[in-house]
Amino acid sequence: MIYHLAPHGVMGLVLANGSLSSNTSGEGEIRQRIVEADLVDCIVALPTQLFYNTGIPACLWFISRKRTGNGDRKRTGEILFIDASELGYMEDRTHRSFTEEDIAKVTNTYHEWRKKDGKYEDIKGFCKSATMEEVQKHGFVLTAGRYVGIQEKAGDGIPFEDKMRDLTATLKTQMEEEKRLDEEIKKQLGNIGFTL
Repeated sequence: MIYHLAPHGVMGLVLANGSLSSNTSGEGEIRQRIVEADLVDCIVALPTQLFYNTGIPACLWFISRKRTGNGDRKRTGEILFIDASELGYMEDRTHRSFTEEDIAKVTNTYHEWRKKDGKYEDIKGFCKSATMEEVQKHGFVLTAGRYVGIQEKAGDGIPFEDKMRDLTATLKTQMEEEKRLDEEIKKQLGNIGFTL
């Protein structure tokens, strides 16, 4: 497909996630050469159950022979990683769908990254513009999670010490109630002629 891509062409491919990391049958070497030729523009990790014909997660590869021009920022030597694997909702038991907002989030991120005056910024757990050196350090493995990291969970604002004090007080009360109920069970069993 890359061979048939026009000199200034851009294409998107849907591939299995194995294409991002597999080293069997020379796949690792092929991936490395594609990266070193600066053809990979963007990788988007997709969630499971998005496609009707398979439940496995897939990914999008954006390959570009034209990394600059027409209002585009010079993005040579960089790859945008987007982890959309947590986006979407379960339409039914077996099929996941994206909302319009999910689609807009991914497309806007990509377009802002490409623009000269774009408002792109890395978002931990969602997107990262990685340099060729970073990709090389990861052995040319293009799994988005390696680059974007894990999204930080919002805290509840309660200091750990306060939370542990409250939780242990609740646990103590529950354990005392457990003892009381155990004694009541023994008493009631004794009333009908049974002992523990």
